[in-house]
Amino acid sequence: MKIIIISDTHLSNDSVPAYLSELFENYEMIIHAGDFDTLPFYKALEATGKLKAVHGNSDEPAVREILPEKLVLEVEGVKIGVIHEASLSIVDTTATRYMALEMGVDVLIFGHLHRPIIEKSDVLLICPGSPTKPRMSDPCAVELEIRNGSVTTNIVPITGQSCGYIDFSRKLGKNKN
Repeated sequence: MKIIIISDTHLSNDSVPAYLSELFENYEMIIHAGDFDTLPFYKALEATGKLKAVHGNSDEPAVREILPEKLVLEVEGVKIGVIHEASLSIVDTTATRYMALEMGVDVLIFGHLHRPIIEKSDVLLICPGSPTKPRMSDPCAVELEIRNGSVTTNIVPITGQSCGYIDFSRKLGKNKN
């Protein structure tokens, strides 16, 4: 199964932007790790029929009422946990690993950081970054493919506005040459 993972979209649209719709066509499931922001955007994603999701800290009350804080699902024998806030650090994922172990999952997907992380130890930790509001990164998502119990991941670049710091650092690099 091919799954696309996103988080922290922070959109008020009542439809899915074309560049995301085109991306979603290639996947059997969409996992969103919270912070849709608004009910109209959540409903637009839900209308794809592919969505599994949790609410985030910025979601409006109507979204929080519909979605759980934590979700555990099984795909082809692989247990996947989804939560919005699992880590406050992009450099120390120890607490996130323990959360995965407490949830009894093989893969823990989380959001909140707006920056991609894929870290493998005895569990696989995935933060997909943000396809629309990245921090310290370019806009992206993460592809998770599960075949016969084997898991592979890839960061999927998405066309859009990079974090202001990234744009600034690229300009600095160009000025050195």
